[in-house]
Amino acid sequence: MSVTKLNGLRLQRMIVAGANELHANKQAVDAMNVFPVPDGDTGTNMTMTIMSAAREVAALEEDADMQQLCKAISSGSLRGARGNSGVILSQLLRGFTKEIKKAEEVDVQVLTKAFEHAVASAYKAVMKPKEGT
Repeated sequence: MSVTKLNGLRLQRMIVAGANELHANKQAVDAMNVFPVPDGDTGTNMTMTIMSAAREVAALEEDADMQQLCKAISSGSLRGARGNSGVILSQLLRGFTKEIKKAEEVDVQVLTKAFEHAVASAYKAVMKPKEGT
């Protein structure tokens, strides 16, 4: 069985496609948000955050290396972060990119570490984290 690794071009396409998918479904995410209060803007805030990252990623050349992509994702999401959900998403992306920027291609082991780093970064960003937020 052949395992496809995540390279720079795939990551670039993944971020843009993911941002477009969230944008298309932001009202559904808005409707799901009920904790701690049903403020109804979680999907909107997350969309604004990820679209900012996607614009920076899309502006890069297709042969951008992992370092350039990770910088665009991290800085773009932080600059575009809106509301608590946007800040949390930007910190998830920051932690994720901090790990994968070291690799030319991302395999399962690197991806696992990246997800763990993403979660740890998001928890650090919230003063009193509550499950369900």
